[in-house]
Amino acid sequence: MSILMISAAFLLIAVFYYASGKKLRLPPGPMGLPIVGYLPWIDPKAPHETLTKLTRKYGPICGLRMGSVYTVILSDPRLVRQVLAKDAFSGRAPLYLTHGIMHGYGLICAEGELWRDQRRFVAGCLKNFGMVKFGPRRDRMERRILAAVEECISKLKDRSKVDGFEPNETLHHCMGNVMNDLVFGKTYDEDDPVWNWLRKLQEEGVKYIGIAGPLNFLPFLRFLPRYGNTMYTLNDGKLKTHEIYRKIIEEHRSAPKKTESVLAAFDGEMTNRTNSNDLGYFTEPQFYHLLADIFGAGTDTTLTTLRWFLLFMAAYPEEQEKICREMQQVLSDKEPTLDDRAALTRLEAAIAEVQRLRSVVPVGIPHGTFEDTKIGEYDIPKGTMVVPMQWAIHTDPSYWSDPLEFKPERFIADDGNLAKPEAFLPFQTGKRMCVGDELARMTLFLFSARILHRFIVSAPPNTPVDLEGECGITLVPKPHRLIFTVRERTTT
Repeated sequence: MSILMISAAFLLIAVFYYASGKKLRLPPGPMGLPIVGYLPWIDPKAPHETLTKLTRKYGPICGLRMGSVYTVILSDPRLVRQVLAKDAFSGRAPLYLTHGIMHGYGLICAEGELWRDQRRFVAGCLKNFGMVKFGPRRDRMERRILAAVEECISKLKDRSKVDGFEPNETLHHCMGNVMNDLVFGKTYDEDDPVWNWLRKLQEEGVKYIGIAGPLNFLPFLRFLPRYGNTMYTLNDGKLKTHEIYRKIIEEHRSAPKKTESVLAAFDGEMTNRTNSNDLGYFTEPQFYHLLADIFGAGTDTTLTTLRWFLLFMAAYPEEQEKICREMQQVLSDKEPTLDDRAALTRLEAAIAEVQRLRSVVPVGIPHGTFEDTKIGEYDIPKGTMVVPMQWAIHTDPSYWSDPLEFKPERFIADDGNLAKPEAFLPFQTGKRMCVGDELARMTLFLFSARILHRFIVSAPPNTPVDLEGECGITLVPKPHRLIFTVRERTTT
């Protein structure tokens, strides 16, 4: 009874406070229903399209309630850059799945000093491994990526048929092995049972979390069988994944390899800190969650972009030929390398246009506010979810002519160099910008360039290319088949 009385007292104080003194000026937005807010009107198959329509109606700062979470959607690139550069907006949204499953560990869901400490650690690792613009470290990184690229090309050549084949498994294996190498210091054979299970879990996890969207905002749904089963599946998958990581860590500790990997670097730091009795944030739970975050984020987004790129190349063969003519002029018969990026403008522009037109994370990665703050003239309460609406920005006719058309030339400046439009935010921006953005660019370039240098990518005869996606956490292509025809090599 005493707890109920205390709760009631706090409620009365809150009502009195807001009724008598504090009147918030919130951003304009749609009305919702009690408890569920605007959730019933959000299309679960295309939430990015629903939210984009709201930004077109209410403006670049739009507020609405999604279940228990007050949400602000930003759709102006300058505003996004300004807001996400501030400490007050560097938290994570108070979503049930991320907080209830990840418990604030890792990097993606971490906040505060834990996040700052671990981001510095990861950024330092990637820089040491070779995520730099030039030099011997970058050359070592390039060789590691190219090992996976060459395996991919060999498998595409062996598996391509007259009627095409679904390339996702091959691409996932090869690009996943880039991250396996960098994160764990090991790679897998394609038919390895552990690796098969991890790949399937990653694909299913992305879908499950997308389907469970309402659970993020209405935690009581976990008591319903459908969502309860989803929670069990996600938690069970996490625990089994961490058990696999534990075994990999034990393998490393029993026979340490002289390899550059996040696992080896973290374990070394743990050892040093254990000896000095100051573990800080280098704990076992953080170890497992960080490995999962770096591997998952590094694989899923880059893989999905590559899948979209190849699909657009099949849908626009004339653009594919422009890229290949440019490669022939620049490279002759030499294989493309990272040193050729600046000269292969058409290829870089096509990759950028795919990133714009098919934003892999169309609603961006939601941020959260640490304190009561403001955006312009509007009050933003503590605990607000702030969404940098990537899809809305990337398809806004105010910034892009014919925004839904595939036009790589929009990324080519008058002087022939790659243009960098202000409204292009493929890796987000601000304090929580993707920590591995340059690694993603390197990987995308090497896979895309070498595949197009070796193959003509096309759709099976009389088969239209479906460029509509399926939305979970990421916007992925629907299942499809492609043909990889070996190019005839010519020399000049």
